[in-house]
Amino acid sequence: MPSIDFWYEFASNYAYLAAARIEALADRAGVTVRWRPFLLGPVFAAQGLNTSPFKIYPIKGRNMIRDMERQCAAIGRPFRLPDPFPQNGLSAARIALVAIDEGWGPAFTNAVYSAEFVEGRTISDKTLLADIVTGLDRDPDAVFAAAETPDNKARLKAQTEEALRIGLFGAPTFVTEDGELFWGNDRLEQALHWARHGSLSGL
Repeated sequence: MPSIDFWYEFASNYAYLAAARIEALADRAGVTVRWRPFLLGPVFAAQGLNTSPFKIYPIKGRNMIRDMERQCAAIGRPFRLPDPFPQNGLSAARIALVAIDEGWGPAFTNAVYSAEFVEGRTISDKTLLADIVTGLDRDPDAVFAAAETPDNKARLKAQTEEALRIGLFGAPTFVTEDGELFWGNDRLEQALHWARHGSLSGL
């Protein structure tokens, strides 16, 4: 089966939408998904930004909130902007790498996004992350220990460096096996079609 890489950052509200949609759509399209958490901070820094464009440009941020309300309503998902925004997703991303290796990465990722963008919780809170891990029938002490190893920390750093190297500038981003890059939740269907057919013809 063809595949796509799903690059996401836990601070990204639009990645919350993509994570909720991607598995069902990819299954229908006959495409496998590689979940690739990374950090937007270094990506933004490479562009001369020190925070989210939604914070730098308040008018854009206000429109984003209304857009998220519309998009979430369309797929039957709640939306609540957490405070603070954007959130610090470092610990969650490290845990996600462990979860992906063990086969529960999508479930963990969606649970974190729900805590953040449905409940408005702070995802850097280790107690919250432990509750999520426990709710997925995993031992939080063992998971945290694996997530905080030097090798796992280095892996997240390397994955973020790879994101920069291939030209990512935001999240979510979908990259096909032939290197085609699609940015944004609204490009998910196009990315899956390209992964399957090598073009957008017939979409």
